[in-house]
Amino acid sequence: MNTKIIKYSPLFLAALFFLNSCNSKKEETVTPEIQPKVETFLLEKQKLTTELRLPAELTGFQQVDLYAKVSSFVKTLKVDIGTKVKKGQLLIVLEAPEISSQLAAAESRLKSMEAIYATSKSTYNRLYETSKVEGTISKNDLEMASGKKNSDYAQYQAAIAAHKEVSIMRGYLEIRAPFDGVVAARNVNLGTFVGPAGKGSDLPLLTIQEQSKLRLAVSIPELYTGYLHPGDEMSFNVKSLPENFKAKITRMSGALDLKLRSERVEMDVYNTKGDLLPGMVAEVLLPLNAKDSTFVVPKSAVVSSAEGLYVVKVVNKKATRVEIKKGREIDDKIEIFGDLTPKDKLVKIASEETKEGDVINE
Repeated sequence: MNTKIIKYSPLFLAALFFLNSCNSKKEETVTPEIQPKVETFLLEKQKLTTELRLPAELTGFQQVDLYAKVSSFVKTLKVDIGTKVKKGQLLIVLEAPEISSQLAAAESRLKSMEAIYATSKSTYNRLYETSKVEGTISKNDLEMASGKKNSDYAQYQAAIAAHKEVSIMRGYLEIRAPFDGVVAARNVNLGTFVGPAGKGSDLPLLTIQEQSKLRLAVSIPELYTGYLHPGDEMSFNVKSLPENFKAKITRMSGALDLKLRSERVEMDVYNTKGDLLPGMVAEVLLPLNAKDSTFVVPKSAVVSSAEGLYVVKVVNKKATRVEIKKGREIDDKIEIFGDLTPKDKLVKIASEETKEGDVINE
């Protein structure tokens, strides 16, 4: 068997080595990745002004339900629904014969005790004057007369109190208006039995509302409570009337409702024309004007991820995440709060793909 031995010349081996080295260099050469340009902007403070539309309710400035204090019957009814009344005006007269009898008995007892006290007082005075002459009246008789006078005086005062109590009860038979207003509801007729207990107390006799001045109540969500203050003017409208009305914030509850997480705000509305009625539902336009300037950025600059809420700040051409809290949002802008200063450079369109320390090509 013949074996063929191939011999390579030194020139051929040198050429082969050169070709291999060129191929290895081509494989090792990597084209550098080109970083895309990122749009940035300088952070500035602005005053963000918004308007908030919320439903509200109009109620009478004062409203009271009138009930009967004693069991009785309606004797006279002087008003009806829609009647305008003045403070102290007589509205209903009730009748309770037993109270009249009790008053007569109290008056008789009062007169009787008044006469007894007058007699015992006169007796004591005479004995006292006589006792000034030594030996005429004993000390024991004088002391007994004094005790009788004091006892009769106490009985007389008790009779006065009893008479006053029955007189007050009789006064409850007259139902009068507690303030100027309008009769909004009437639930009784002549002869109706009324009282503090039983079926006669199910409904109020009358409901009186003050309608010349109304309350406009609205519940403000927690997010916006810091932008409203007493004296702020707002406008509102109701469906039944075409015009807009103005009112100023008069009272704020200063606490949040535990169920709604909102603050009750009230405005006083002077209903001079009488067009507005208690119970109307209104739409309130509340201006939310920030007193101080705050940082406002495009919504695209805020990243919301599982790691939190943040913006991407550019420091020495490198990305730095800054945690923030959101405020109000208007159109494509959002109010933010965090460890930021004016003129900070932020990425305008930020995303989760931008990591801490990434190079930012502007």
